Amino acid sequence: SAAVHEMGVFASLDDAVAAAKVAQQGLKSVAMRQLAIAAIREAGEKHARDLAELAVSETGMGRVEDKFAKNVAQARGTPGVECLSPQVLTGDNGLTLIENAPWGVVASVTPSTNPAATVINNAISLIAAGNSVIFAPHPAAKKVSQRAITLLNQAIVAAGGPENLLVTVANPDIETAQRLFKFPGIGLLVVTGGEAVVEAARKHTNKRLIAAGAGNPPVVVDETADLARAAQSIVKGASFDNNIICADEKVLIVVDSVADELMRLMEGQHAVKLTAEQAQ
Repeated sequence: SAAVHEMGVFASLDDAVAAAKVAQQGLKSVAMRQLAIAAIREAGEKHARDLAELAVSETGMGRVEDKFAKNVAQARGTPGVECLSPQVLTGDNGLTLIENAPWGVVASVTPSTNPAATVINNAISLIAAGNSVIFAPHPAAKKVSQRAITLLNQAIVAAGGPENLLVTVANPDIETAQRLFKFPGIGLLVVTGGEAVVEAARKHTNKRLIAAGAGNPPVVVDETADLARAAQSIVKGASFDNNIICADEKVLIVVDSVADELMRLMEGQHAVKLTAEQAQ
């Protein structure tokens, strides 16, 4: 039961996890993790625009330029093995070295809003810790997620790393994620998505869980603010990728004394002020 047409994409969940378990055994050395991550960074940046275009065409969400920026930012900026920090304790009874061990195969549920960027980010951070990854992408972003996984796998193998460090299934659906919530031999679940999937993971998993769900980030502006800069930053942040990112600013709280001036400056940054009727 080899991979279906694309590297790392399997017909069944059982086959995908089994392949990832074998691959994870090849990550014992930090040097191999560094090699794999360097390959991912290079491939992620090289294919950032193609993946951005595919994400927009498949999901119908966001802007190509902003998704391109996100993909490049994740490829360049996601922390790697340099963040591994062993602890050393010394005292009268000798020396103790504490090192963090890998989980093994980690399950990662990824969203439709940032599909390629989340695959790149999770791949780097989880491989840095010595793990392989089974991805359960949002069904609405299946093609772009599988394409990202394939491209990153190809780069890892071309650089001399193990096959199938990153795996997924050919037809991901809600059931795929639900099975991973309790899949034997997986100790850690990483979930990026909407409120429903995060809540389902919290309620139904028997594993350690790291989850990031929907956000409604507020920004507060008072009389001490640089209003011109605030207006520019707020409009730029709130409009980035058409505001589909959970971390985009979504609520504005302004003190009375500067509210009118801030609104004027925001309109100067191409924000549109709606009437009560338009806002309905």
